[in-house]
Amino acid sequence: MSIGGFAGVLIFLAMVLASSLRVLKEYERGVVLRLGKFHMVKQAGLRIVWPFIDHMYKLSLRLVALDIPTQDIITKDNVSVKVNAVVYFRVVDPEKAFIQVEDFFYATGQLSQTSLRAILGQVELDTLLSERDQINSELQSLLDRRTDPWGIKVSNVEIKHVDLPSEMQRAMAKQAEAERERRAKIINSQGEFQAAQKLAEAAEIIEKRPAALTLRYLQTIREMSSESTTNVIIPLPMDFIEPFMRGTGLRK
Repeated sequence: MSIGGFAGVLIFLAMVLASSLRVLKEYERGVVLRLGKFHMVKQAGLRIVWPFIDHMYKLSLRLVALDIPTQDIITKDNVSVKVNAVVYFRVVDPEKAFIQVEDFFYATGQLSQTSLRAILGQVELDTLLSERDQINSELQSLLDRRTDPWGIKVSNVEIKHVDLPSEMQRAMAKQAEAERERRAKIINSQGEFQAAQKLAEAAEIIEKRPAALTLRYLQTIREMSSESTTNVIIPLPMDFIEPFMRGTGLRK
């Protein structure tokens, strides 16, 4: 073989070797098909793939945040709302994610939309607004079961926004205002009831001990004397001035 032919062979072998080298990042896995049949899943690092025989497809294992577009949903109590959400998932089995489903990203998105409509259509509006964490948990559990055959793990689902019709917003605002007024009236009535109880207790004490009323008068006079100087007429109880009246002979 001539030098030129030998050099050509070396160049060809070098090109074949270069084309057979693949680098997989830490978060990537390589699904290898040999002659069209699944062969193995290669781990991260420098890997060799035989040209013309093997074909390697890279899959990322990183967490994916999939935004679910706004869905028109009718709740169990026949209220039309618009809801959007976000789904967090990742590939845990590269072989299943590549072989069992054509496009796992698109399939997970479509399944998330249908599951969102199915779950929220079974709950009432009040439940949707007040128990969002429970609904998120139910959605996550449902999606995780359905995507498990695809090698997908759904780790979390979050409902981001619930858009209510304008007439429903006004009705809820009126309901909230009425509830606040009801609570205010209850608190006010409770305060009046407690004040009446205290007054009744004070009356019982004064009835049993008349001297308590005299002490209360004296305390009131002392408090008023410490304020700004004004002329104040204070009616005194007859029990308080009766000893003085007997001493002057005005009363027998």
